[in-house]
Amino acid sequence: MTQLFGDDAFERVPRVLAPGATWVPDWLDVEQQAWIVRRFAEWADGPVPIRHPRVGAHEMSVRNVCLGRHWRPGGYSRVADDVNGRAVLPVPDWLVRLGRRAIAATGDAETAASYTPDAVLANYYDLDAHMGMHQDRDEPSGAPVVSISIGDSCTFRFGNTAGRGRPYEDIRLASGDLFVFGGPARLAFHGVVRIHPGTAPSGIGLASGRINLTLRSTGLAP
Repeated sequence: MTQLFGDDAFERVPRVLAPGATWVPDWLDVEQQAWIVRRFAEWADGPVPIRHPRVGAHEMSVRNVCLGRHWRPGGYSRVADDVNGRAVLPVPDWLVRLGRRAIAATGDAETAASYTPDAVLANYYDLDAHMGMHQDRDEPSGAPVVSISIGDSCTFRFGNTAGRGRPYEDIRLASGDLFVFGGPARLAFHGVVRIHPGTAPSGIGLASGRINLTLRSTGLAP
């Protein structure tokens, strides 16, 4: 069972943080999380290995492997020209189905029916990793972003569309949690403040750190 944190135990219920942004705690069970951990290990050992993306001369603390389309800050490509020039693995059908289930879990059945993610960013945060406040704006499509957390909990900061500062809200995303943001919240600034060691549930096969899958329907040409 996902470990709870003091008063957070009373807050771990589905709720809307802002119009279009929905948090669903404990969405995946331990067996489902373990399945994804095993798949992540396969992706990381795939044709394009896991790497630290770079923003200019700066190396991000997060490590990343992509499916469907290769992402680097500023856009997508079909081949990993900043790594080894190889094509990334395709988005598997089970992840498309999972993305549709995720959208449906927010109550948006109409969007769920047609949601087809064509890019997945699979990120790994070690205990020292973080991600600054940013917008996911490399996709022409306004389709929702689906975010799934596995492993150690993190402090996730969800803000506004105008800038990196306040107003924002910090929540504790635990293993198995789902977070979806679209509509008016699609371009909200968000980031990961810190990782909380030793908070992952037993049985998922991840000793430490956090895996975060973000599913995107980019709207880019096939």
